[in-house]
Amino acid sequence: MTTTVKKSGISGLRAMAKKRRLGTTIFMLLLALLAFGSFAPAFAPLHSFSSSHSDLATLNSVGNERKFEIADDMFWKDGKPFQIIGGDVHYFRVLPEYWEDRLLRAKALGLNTIQTYVAWNLHEPREGQLVFEGIADIFSFLNLCQKLDLLVMLRVGPYICAEWDFGGFPAWLLAIEPAVRLRSSDRAFIDLVERWWGILLPKIVSYAYKNGGPIMMVQIENEFGSYGDDKAYLHHLAKIARKHLGDDVILYTTDGGSRENLNKGTIPGDAVFSAVDFTTGDDPWPNFKLQKEFNAPGKSPPLSTEFYTGWLTHWGELVANTDATVTATYLERILSRNGSAVLYMAHGGTNFGFYSGANTGADESDYKPDLTSYDYDAPIKESGDIDNPKYQALRRVIAKYTAAPLASVPPNNEKKAYGLIKLQKTKSLFNIIDTKYFDGVTESEDPLAMESLGQMFGFMFYVSDYKAKANGNLLFIPKVHDRGQVFISCPSDNNEEIPKYVGTIARWSNTPIRLPHTPCSSGSKIYILVENMGRINYGQYIFDKKGILSPVYLDGEPLHKWKMLPIPFHNLNEDQQINSVISDAYTNLGSSVRKNLKNRINYHPEPAFYAGHLTVDEVKDTFLSFRGWSKGVAFINGYNIGRFWPSFGPQCNLYVLAPFLHKGKNLLVILELEVPNAELFVTSVDHPDFTCGSTNSKVHQI
Repeated sequence: MTTTVKKSGISGLRAMAKKRRLGTTIFMLLLALLAFGSFAPAFAPLHSFSSSHSDLATLNSVGNERKFEIADDMFWKDGKPFQIIGGDVHYFRVLPEYWEDRLLRAKALGLNTIQTYVAWNLHEPREGQLVFEGIADIFSFLNLCQKLDLLVMLRVGPYICAEWDFGGFPAWLLAIEPAVRLRSSDRAFIDLVERWWGILLPKIVSYAYKNGGPIMMVQIENEFGSYGDDKAYLHHLAKIARKHLGDDVILYTTDGGSRENLNKGTIPGDAVFSAVDFTTGDDPWPNFKLQKEFNAPGKSPPLSTEFYTGWLTHWGELVANTDATVTATYLERILSRNGSAVLYMAHGGTNFGFYSGANTGADESDYKPDLTSYDYDAPIKESGDIDNPKYQALRRVIAKYTAAPLASVPPNNEKKAYGLIKLQKTKSLFNIIDTKYFDGVTESEDPLAMESLGQMFGFMFYVSDYKAKANGNLLFIPKVHDRGQVFISCPSDNNEEIPKYVGTIARWSNTPIRLPHTPCSSGSKIYILVENMGRINYGQYIFDKKGILSPVYLDGEPLHKWKMLPIPFHNLNEDQQINSVISDAYTNLGSSVRKNLKNRINYHPEPAFYAGHLTVDEVKDTFLSFRGWSKGVAFINGYNIGRFWPSFGPQCNLYVLAPFLHKGKNLLVILELEVPNAELFVTSVDHPDFTCGSTNSKVHQI
């Protein structure tokens, strides 16, 4: 990915908007002429047109202004009461080829509104590098919502939470010195938000409901009352949003349904609407009663912006599962009294690449990374399936409160099991770094954070020399984010030797490691491969740098003189050309010797690449089962489809959407960090599987 501003697709959208404005102007002239006659035929709804401000002047003159507003504790759409029955569908968790499919399933559920976040880190992965194409083409997503007559509640951040890396903040914010105070009125942070929103908001204003688009509400902060207490910050956000969006878009905040959260997270008055969220199973109406206290009189329609249909799952936990009947019952308690609700999630999707986030418990070492799957036990499953009790139960309830008949339910998309994929070990990660990348290392007296070296995702090698003792050495690293595999070697004795694995130091269990004595003719070398497993997305520890963040102690003394080597991989919003590491990983494919690891118990963990071909006769969705593998990252045809960790669970299979594949041979490359499947195969199956790992394991108990 180059550092140039990406504008592909935008010019096409502008041309489309120009044509629509012309069509709308002609339409309004015809309407004005017919108004002088004795009859007026029925016309298509005006929201099917994209109107400019000049068109709206014409529209106002004939008394049909599009308007979405709040009055008398109700939502009003074009002068009629409107009940929001919405659901979250995040465009960045679904491939663009499937956006319409998922939206149609949401519409068939009975939803009239789609809520989605805007992930700043997706659109500006590096400072000044803007991406609004592919999976980041939010404008095409908004156009599809418009096409399907779905309104949009847009959650523009700057913070989104969402179980998404760093709560949607771009990781390069962590490299700024002096450190920026996130989610605060710190002038440095406000300036960054103003610059970002100055890019984003002018691009979406034409999609506002009054301007002919689907967006009727814009969220400016997300559950801030659970994080901080800075009214100046909230006022800054409202001021920036109003500057770009005008006064006709409803701005809103969302906070948990407690007095403390609402006190800290809302803006008094009617400038910003205060919505609430709360646990499904709680009586909704006391929460709505409390909500009214934080809105102006007559300006508090009851709205739960996150009605939880399921829940998130961390690695090492049982997969989340909630009861369909209970979920539907509590939704009806809202809708039956004219309350509004947004299902979180209507469709969860997938945390592609390295974008899954993490949470913490009692402290920042109680680290809980999220799965690659974001199925969320939502009514529309990760793969789009809807033949489940929760979808059916919710649809029955929603149908009672929808005047028009619901759209017909589409069938599930076909999935296919392509069978066994035989893999070969192509290269050790050590082979690649020794031959290709060691010339460009950064040297420092002490270890540096990944972000300081421009490594925002993935892995970093930390390398140093040390003097081995006859009785071994004791290694201790107080602060590793998030997981460091430790290797030692005698590089001068045998250049072909792969460094020997001696242990893992993890964020949640950073106990010392005994380094065994290595009889080297000269000094010994230590390699620490640190993995960024996802930045914290919620709570007070969100400022979550990655890498080795403390001195490294050997026998109680700091170890100095480090070399640091970033291992470059990519995400889906970056250039999809296979990068050099992946390219090197499969250059030996076909010539390397496939080995069965029958004696797996004695196999030393080693980060290595394995590659093979998935042969496809008919392109369909599939799942790759990594049962029997340990931990790593998978790439299909160069696309980073996410992390796998079946040895810890519960997720066994990664979802592979059909657009990732093509007929014929498809290249699968995986980086296995530890021990591979003994038979060196991955299986393509037609179903998800969340039964791997120990059922009682927790991340902090590793």
